[in-house]
Amino acid sequence: MNKKLNVSASPHVRSKDSTSSIMRDVVIAMVPTTIVGIANAFMNFGSGVGINSILVILITMAAAIGAEYVYEMITKKPITICDWSAAVTGLILALNMPHTIAPWIPALGAVFAIVIVKMLYGGLGQNFMNPALAGRCFLLISFAGPMTGFIPADSALAAVTGATPLADMKANGVAAMLEHYSMMDMVTGMIPGTIGETSVIALLLGAAYLLYKKVIDWKIPVTYIATVALFSLIFAPAGSDRLMYMLAMVFGGGLIFGAFFMATDYVTSPITPKGQIVFGICLGLLTGIFRIFGGSAEGVSYAIIFCNLLVPLIEKFTMPVPFGLGKEKK
Repeated sequence: MNKKLNVSASPHVRSKDSTSSIMRDVVIAMVPTTIVGIANAFMNFGSGVGINSILVILITMAAAIGAEYVYEMITKKPITICDWSAAVTGLILALNMPHTIAPWIPALGAVFAIVIVKMLYGGLGQNFMNPALAGRCFLLISFAGPMTGFIPADSALAAVTGATPLADMKANGVAAMLEHYSMMDMVTGMIPGTIGETSVIALLLGAAYLLYKKVIDWKIPVTYIATVALFSLIFAPAGSDRLMYMLAMVFGGGLIFGAFFMATDYVTSPITPKGQIVFGICLGLLTGIFRIFGGSAEGVSYAIIFCNLLVPLIEKFTMPVPFGLGKEKK
């Protein structure tokens, strides 16, 4: 036998995917909801708000990319802005902003997300929580008013209600909320909310692209959404239409956006299959608790960054046992 046994170092299974190609796919997947969000601003709030939404997206992405570039220039580290990860952070943060916010506020959040949460911990792959959501939570604490003002005062929708569907439902009940917003409004995106979270159709289109490209796996988002739905059915307020309450909880806020585009972040989510299921359940439970029993109508961002901290523990207890490793039989 002349055949030689070739021995080489791992990895033995290689993929054509790279960090830049994966991050670029995430940006592509967010294009539909970005377009719908901008169109929503122009149609419902006027050209001024529409232009402001565009500026928020462009300036926030530029701030994220610029912050990473400047930090790496100052610290004399390799320039990594071409891997698209900073662009993804900036776009996710921008899409989590109200249409009417001053662009400098999310730009500040982008700098915080990149420098404090990402780069100071070693850059991509070393951050302990989702940088974009950490930036959003930083802004929610620092600028609560602008971060929760979803409709301009002179808007036609402001005469009806100044609240998002979830806030309206929390304050007045599901029946009162349905007088202002239909389920079709929530699915198409014709509701108040952040730039990128309102259109379920656009978000699912982007999610389908990510699933098709195998950028994300179904376990975390499906488990997350299912847990919120079940939690909402169980703990719906007495006397309310439980089905409509559950549907509003799923479609009326940032759950779909968070489940597919933020909870699935490679760095801050479990790598084990069982861990992903546990992670999704934890996300759903926390989101349900925050929304139903907490003071805020939302809770997706806080649920995700809190569960990011649990990932090492989840992976520790869900790591598969290597083949052939186990206790000796007596």
